Amino acid sequence: MDEIAGPLSVRDVAAPAAPVGGVVVAVKATGLCRSDWHAWVGHDDIALPHVPGHELAGVVDAVGVGVERWKVGDRVTVPFVCGCGRCTWCRRGDAQVCPDQQQPGFTHWGSFAERVALHAADTNLVAIPDDVSFTAAAALGCRFATAFRALTARARLSAGEWVTIVGAGGVGLSAVMIAKALGARVVAVDRSERARQTAVRLGADHVVPAGDDVPARIRSLTDGGSHVSMDAVGSEQTCADAVLSLRRRGRHVQVGLLPSPTGLSPVPMARAIAWELDVLGSHGMAAVDYPAMLSLIERGDLRPQDLVEAVVSLDDAAALLPVLDRSSPAGMTLIDPSR
Repeated sequence: MDEIAGPLSVRDVAAPAAPVGGVVVAVKATGLCRSDWHAWVGHDDIALPHVPGHELAGVVDAVGVGVERWKVGDRVTVPFVCGCGRCTWCRRGDAQVCPDQQQPGFTHWGSFAERVALHAADTNLVAIPDDVSFTAAAALGCRFATAFRALTARARLSAGEWVTIVGAGGVGLSAVMIAKALGARVVAVDRSERARQTAVRLGADHVVPAGDDVPARIRSLTDGGSHVSMDAVGSEQTCADAVLSLRRRGRHVQVGLLPSPTGLSPVPMARAIAWELDVLGSHGMAAVDYPAMLSLIERGDLRPQDLVEAVVSLDDAAALLPVLDRSSPAGMTLIDPSR
């Protein structure tokens, strides 16, 4: 990537070296995510030239000075937000809000490559269990882990509650699967009929097309509104639809980015005040929180691999990334750098 919103190509570059305290990972699978599109179009402050990619799984290929917990050959994944490992937030287990965080594919070259360098390995790497595939593990780093923490740690979704999930792409479909595993009742909203059908296959109790007075339809389906809502897209309309679908004293969690020229994104705060709604942000999940999610995957209660719609090459990804904002995927697209 040589320019913002410019053409993308695949070419040979120098192999990365393991940083002090970090590792180099040989990438076996990496996700193509809407967040990568945000970086490409200029919504994130990146240095050019640049390599995108932040959802990954692979094998440790080189170990830097000071790393104690990892060795060459270990099967690993990593959160898309990597903490410094030194600050108060990291020490208390909240690396996802580390003020000195690193993000592959944003703050440094990412995983749309054969190898990627990762910092603070002892804080950020997560061991992949032997019976979890690289494909399933790569699906965790941004979308699945973000949805898991948003619903469990932030919204505190409980069995029997209604949750509205606006956007049935990678994050939204992950949220549908997770919410059903938690025993919740799910309404999924999306413009794509194919995405809505996938949400039904994953267990959604109701699906609603985007556009036609979504909040009113959801209030009708849920006897007055959902207990929890999630905007997995990140636009003024989708945020409003999610917040306005809540019942009184409901909880909204914002996962989709809300870029705006001023940085001040409109949210229906009048409703939030009058109905005492909780409006929460969620930004990934720290490595220390992965074991609970991985245990559900190992037991078969969660199957992130079922969300993978396609596996493509790096060349294919270079063509797909610029049009992610106009596509309507019914699942996740993963990249296999060996193709």
